[in-house]
Amino acid sequence: MTARRLLFAFASALILAGPALAQETPVPGPGAPDLMPPDADDGLSPLAPAIPEIWAPSPVDDQGRSAYGLFLAGRLASARGDAGDGAVYLRRALILTPEQPAVRDQAFATNLLGGDLAFAGRVTPEGEGVPPLVTEAGRLVTLVQTLDRGDARGALAAIDARPIARPHSRAGRLLTPWLAAAAGDWDRALTPVAALGPDSTTLFLRADRARMLEMRRRHAEAEAEWAVVLGTSRGRRLFALDYGAFLERRGRRAEAVTFYEAEIARGETDARLRPARARAASRGRPPAVLDLRQGAAGALTAAALQSSAEGQHEFAAVYLRLAQDLAPSDLTLLNLGDALMQAGLEGPGREVLAGISTADSSLYASAQLSIGESLVRDGEHEAAVEPLTRAVSAAPRAPDAALALARRLSHLDRHAEALDVLSGPAFPQGNTPPAALRTRAVALRALDRDAEAEAALEAVLLAEPEDPEALSLLGGLWLDARRVEEGAALIARAAAVDPEDVAVQGALGWSQYRQGLFDDAVLTLEAAVDARPADAVVNDHLGDAYWQVGRRREARFQWSRALTLDPGADLEAALLRKLEDGLPAAAPAGG
Repeated sequence: MTARRLLFAFASALILAGPALAQETPVPGPGAPDLMPPDADDGLSPLAPAIPEIWAPSPVDDQGRSAYGLFLAGRLASARGDAGDGAVYLRRALILTPEQPAVRDQAFATNLLGGDLAFAGRVTPEGEGVPPLVTEAGRLVTLVQTLDRGDARGALAAIDARPIARPHSRAGRLLTPWLAAAAGDWDRALTPVAALGPDSTTLFLRADRARMLEMRRRHAEAEAEWAVVLGTSRGRRLFALDYGAFLERRGRRAEAVTFYEAEIARGETDARLRPARARAASRGRPPAVLDLRQGAAGALTAAALQSSAEGQHEFAAVYLRLAQDLAPSDLTLLNLGDALMQAGLEGPGREVLAGISTADSSLYASAQLSIGESLVRDGEHEAAVEPLTRAVSAAPRAPDAALALARRLSHLDRHAEALDVLSGPAFPQGNTPPAALRTRAVALRALDRDAEAEAALEAVLLAEPEDPEALSLLGGLWLDARRVEEGAALIARAAAVDPEDVAVQGALGWSQYRQGLFDDAVLTLEAAVDARPADAVVNDHLGDAYWQVGRRREARFQWSRALTLDPGADLEAALLRKLEDGLPAAAPAGG
């Protein structure tokens, strides 16, 4: 399933499986065109579901907007990843045409993923021919809403009468012990879990049993359960913080400190381990025991994490919406935003992440970093600087955020600012990772500080001798320093290590040009331009190669094209000169 089809994951299972719904295209009512997004097409997108059954005459609302126009606007917004607007349009269309199954199905899917769970629960598709993918999602929503209203016994009775079936059975299975506990049936809630299975579900169930045993003050049994969970590498990775907090609450702070230190020494990357270790060492207040609502939300989060790991990001988003409804938290929002983005819903994901507070600086920094990276994926490099700057301000020692900001600044030719970021507390002197050294070298090279750039790249290659990016960058630097043979040899090494890297292929073509191998350069640079048609430098280099093999008209075309690709002041001036005067008949090798 592609990301663009995400919002139709539930409804399309109904619409596309049934007979053709429309015998003719209904005529939009008055005002419908005004509802379209500014860039809307004629609505015939191949991603859109089938048109609903005929509406004649088409119902209109009190503003003169037709049901068909609302439906069309809603599905277009949804197809483009704008779940919020799509949900609003489809709700309005359904109010006008409650008998229309296609509108109901689309409204259910869009509102479920968009976060209006109350509405989605009311319009859950049912009946013959509705697949379990849809019905079970709706039942899960209803179940959680019943618990949210305080009727845990009703929710437990509903799931006993009819357990949640595939493909959402895992979420129902993880949720059931918490429903039992909330209903007061602790014997059932604490039923021992079978031996660990091949997936993570039993691992999460046993961790939840350990939490509930602690709630009941059965601490020895809880510790025994934690021992089983942490006896696996996956369990230790997932639940180290939980077990450390258990030790702190039991007053065993020295053991907790030792445990946290061991996890850090093992190379675990969870940013929360160091603050947890500091808290335990300073005898700070440990995290409180979960309450039952938080436990149920955690069970849904566990289902979401497993679904994301399997590539089912749309399921993860639904489960996390439900978890946030039960027990709002910034961590759930962070997971939800990331799930939406992984599913291709960049805008809704950013909107969710923007709601994360500054209460936990590490979570806030992670959210702002994700927002910035999402904007980069959407090509909004300038806009990405602001959230990335907030991420660095919130977590000045976080290397990921600092590196992301430095790269964006360098991409925008703000190289001096990029160097300032790379000289900050995230990269202590003498402990700069290769990725930061490469970014530093790019900035230094752009500022004509070639000797420092060369030193940075040589440091990368000392740590990672076959790093293709460093080989290519250093080779390019040597080409410009007229060390052509040495530079070309480095670039050839880079191309051998990573023949699929387009940037390396561009450098290889230029090294061939500098060696006077113009025919080879043409072939290599043509492939590079095909892969990166919007790269001004590669287009310029291909123009040079065309000129030297006598293809003058094509050379001028490439130079003219490079002028349209934001080449920068220096390259723009060079392109204009070449368009006016051309190049010497042949550049000597190394010239």
